[in-house]
Amino acid sequence: MKRSSGSEFIYQLFSLLISVILVHAIYVTVIRPNAEAIQQQQHAQQLAGSEVNSQRSIYIVLKDYEQETCFILMLWVLMIMAYKAKLALRETTMLKTSILNIQQGIRILPQDANNLCRPIQNMSSEKQILLIPRTLLVALKRFIATENIAAVATAIKDTCESEADRLDSELAMIRYISWAIPSIGFIGTVRGIGEALGQAHKAVEGDIIGVTNSLGVAFNSTFIALVISIFIMFFTHQLQLLQERHVQNTQDYCDENLLNHLKNPASEDN
Repeated sequence: MKRSSGSEFIYQLFSLLISVILVHAIYVTVIRPNAEAIQQQQHAQQLAGSEVNSQRSIYIVLKDYEQETCFILMLWVLMIMAYKAKLALRETTMLKTSILNIQQGIRILPQDANNLCRPIQNMSSEKQILLIPRTLLVALKRFIATENIAAVATAIKDTCESEADRLDSELAMIRYISWAIPSIGFIGTVRGIGEALGQAHKAVEGDIIGVTNSLGVAFNSTFIALVISIFIMFFTHQLQLLQERHVQNTQDYCDENLLNHLKNPASEDN
């Protein structure tokens, strides 16, 4: 039984929509109006022949469309990672519960495994799709079918490895966005340099505001994109570490709370 991917897709779709609306609203109401006011002030100072205030403003650094896109992607990927982290933490809470309630020193034979399957099968569907109940159920059914402890150990290992591969593949979108953010910054660099070259004749005539603004687009977009990329990669590695630890802890849990209690029927006969 696998976790439904439909709800996660809907969550990602709505989180993208929320990210676009929220970030664009901030840009329209706060960042771009302040940036335009600062640029108009600088242009007026140049026309008046006075010294232009060259102090960098955060509004100027953030005002362009490339930076806005990077922030939209940043908020989107953080919401996706928050969703996956919540699922991983929910799985981790199952490690603290006694699912099988096997007393210390008790040995389990294949004919006893059916009784252990029932509490897991009676769980709600939301709990049955979690890794620990799935792994325990697969292990118990393998023990009933094969009556072999080595086969049960293999089943536990294979289930955990399959889960690890699935979790790693689901990080592909996060990795893609982490790659796309600096790429968008470089697009802003190319656009800014192209605009600056197109206004080179104005700089020769003494009007350097246009060239300065275009070069600002080039360097600011790359600067913001790289900073956001570093920020995102940190949380990506933390999420991946959380998921890997959970899978390993699940395997250890099954080994300690189930595998160590199993007994081969052949040894019982002897």
